[in-house]
Amino acid sequence: MVQLTEETYLYDPNLLLKLDFHRSPANFKPFISAANPGEPWMKVRPLKDTDYDRGFLQLLSQLTHVGNVNRTQFLTRFSQMKASGDYFVTVIEDTRKNEIIGAASLVIERKFIHNCAVRGRLEDVVVNDTYRGKQLGKLIVVTVSLLAEELGCYKMSLDCKDKLIKFYESLGYVAIPGNSNSMTIRYDEGPTLKRNATSAGSSGTVGDSCQTVVVILPFKSTFIK
Repeated sequence: MVQLTEETYLYDPNLLLKLDFHRSPANFKPFISAANPGEPWMKVRPLKDTDYDRGFLQLLSQLTHVGNVNRTQFLTRFSQMKASGDYFVTVIEDTRKNEIIGAASLVIERKFIHNCAVRGRLEDVVVNDTYRGKQLGKLIVVTVSLLAEELGCYKMSLDCKDKLIKFYESLGYVAIPGNSNSMTIRYDEGPTLKRNATSAGSSGTVGDSCQTVVVILPFKSTFIK
């Protein structure tokens, strides 16, 4: 007898069914959405705790360095994200191959400003190289952008390379005049890392391993109020 493993979503998948893709300025040809991604074998959904086995981390490695993250580390981070309620990692799955082929993350920042409002940040956007040309980049970005609006964010911000500015502008993001700088402090390289490792003691770690980044994000969506 085969025992089915229960899977856990990072967030409620029904949220994606509420999104109105006609609100986005993105030009889809043909029109697609999270509910109808254009192919019967594609599925847009929240990240699952079983996506470690569907190549989620391998997909992220097409974007940046991931490291040797084992299953326990993946599940621990997943549980932390779910418990916080502020992480909305969204993926596109090729159900024929049981493989994750696209992903993007919406991270919610809780503010005191704007009457204790919440702000969205778009992070870790990636589409498998072999699936280019199917509008999946636009699909995953518009999905999480509309999700930010659905969750009540007063704005959605992102940080991107110069060559991607036109792409994000086509999806409703605009550079704010006089505030178009991206600034970062890296704690995972150079003298700062050595100094932190010394102060942390023999283990070289302080609490949960992380990278702290300070960023000024210049983009604001025109369709998110």
